[in-house]
Amino acid sequence: MIYWNRIDNYAPFSEKDEFSYKKTHHKGHIDLRKNEIERVEKNMESFNEVFEYVLKYCHDDPKVSDIGFNKWIRILEPYKFENNTAFLLTDSEFTRKTTLEVYEPVLKRAFAEAMGFEVNINILVKTKEAKNEETVEPVPTISENNSISEALTFENFIKGKSNELAYAFCIAVAGKNDNSPTPVANQTFNPLFIYGDSGLGKTHLMKAIENEVLRKNPDLNIIYTTGENFVNELVMALEYHKTIDFHNKYRNADFLLIDDIQFIAGKERGQEEFFHTFNDLYNAGKQIVLTSDIAPSKISKLENRIRSRFSLGVQVDIQPPDFETRMAIVKRKAELSGLQLSDNVARIIAERVKTNIRQLEGAVKKINALVNIEGASINIAMAQNAIRDIMTDSRPVSSIVSSIISETSRTFGVPQGDIISNKRDAKTARARQVAIYIVREITDLTQKEISEYFGGRDRTTILYSVETISKDSATDSSLKKTIDKIIKNVQEQ
Repeated sequence: MIYWNRIDNYAPFSEKDEFSYKKTHHKGHIDLRKNEIERVEKNMESFNEVFEYVLKYCHDDPKVSDIGFNKWIRILEPYKFENNTAFLLTDSEFTRKTTLEVYEPVLKRAFAEAMGFEVNINILVKTKEAKNEETVEPVPTISENNSISEALTFENFIKGKSNELAYAFCIAVAGKNDNSPTPVANQTFNPLFIYGDSGLGKTHLMKAIENEVLRKNPDLNIIYTTGENFVNELVMALEYHKTIDFHNKYRNADFLLIDDIQFIAGKERGQEEFFHTFNDLYNAGKQIVLTSDIAPSKISKLENRIRSRFSLGVQVDIQPPDFETRMAIVKRKAELSGLQLSDNVARIIAERVKTNIRQLEGAVKKINALVNIEGASINIAMAQNAIRDIMTDSRPVSSIVSSIISETSRTFGVPQGDIISNKRDAKTARARQVAIYIVREITDLTQKEISEYFGGRDRTTILYSVETISKDSATDSSLKKTIDKIIKNVQEQ
């Protein structure tokens, strides 16, 4: 970190004394050496270092909340230092205005501490091309990610019987087959409400709409967000008395895309704001697209007036893909990753992963990592390991352990309660050892954590069980098949 007006005037701090420098100036006696200012103006690396200190100063300031820091300050990027002014970049006009109005004083204090003299703050809005401050303009479209994945397009979406209707509605909403240069709301499908379990492609379709609309008309104000972020932004707006800015952001959208809208249920003020936002956009003929894990009628704690608004347009569900669709997805994901999967390998993945497209993609990514990092060859064993890792990672550990105990109980004909009890007959003990072994095999739980699920047994018992079953299954093919079957049934639940 570089500071000005240290005793040695201009020198980098070591890690040891990074935040323990001695002030050598006071108000009215700040030594602003011209060469030092010119040096930082020309040295972007130095400015980046100064900005790192600024971030730490703001983070440690008691008046700056963690939410405020992460939402408004941490996203800033250093651009340049010129004429005693620190130029910073942010993603939208809304964040620019909010950050300056609320956090400019703390930013000034931070820069003064870092550089030893007063610094002006100028926040610019990033554009696609590098521009100077005179031509930097607010970005007309605001996205949660501020970057649209090129992979999330209609062309890369695999259609099947389970999703073809949702796909068709999204195509219509995006105006993909419409010759009009400017997509407008299709009131027949407004709002479009897509629901289905997690990992079935709802977000892909939402981003595909965003991609397609921006391709045809990049000047449209498209807002993609989540129900959670909508509520969080509202909380921030209320905290800092910026509700007008919040209204202006969401109620001036041309396309409003909200993922996981069920998150607003039970949040009184969030539902109130969404209700009025919905009405303003709908009455203005703007397109609204929403997703949820469940149908609107099943969202608990959702106000009836909002539920009724959802029924104004079209509600469509997405079901888990069939085998043929899963095969196509695996092949397409592999192709995008530059992998050549045999039909046998692709089939293993498609057969085992039945309900979640994200898990299909995750298995392909796992294989890709093994190939690129370890130089391993693609085979069925690799696919099986990838499936095991991905599927277990996607569920809560407690749920996985519960499923293992339940499946082991059913397989060995031993009550679940006996497996975690102190019962010591041979049949129960064997079932317990197998269950412990499988938990250790397919989860990342420590021996201590495993013991807690099995009646608080000491760790030596856990270790003995794992070692015993590992040794026995290596020589007993029947036991190995039993264990593999239990694991397969657990992973498919």
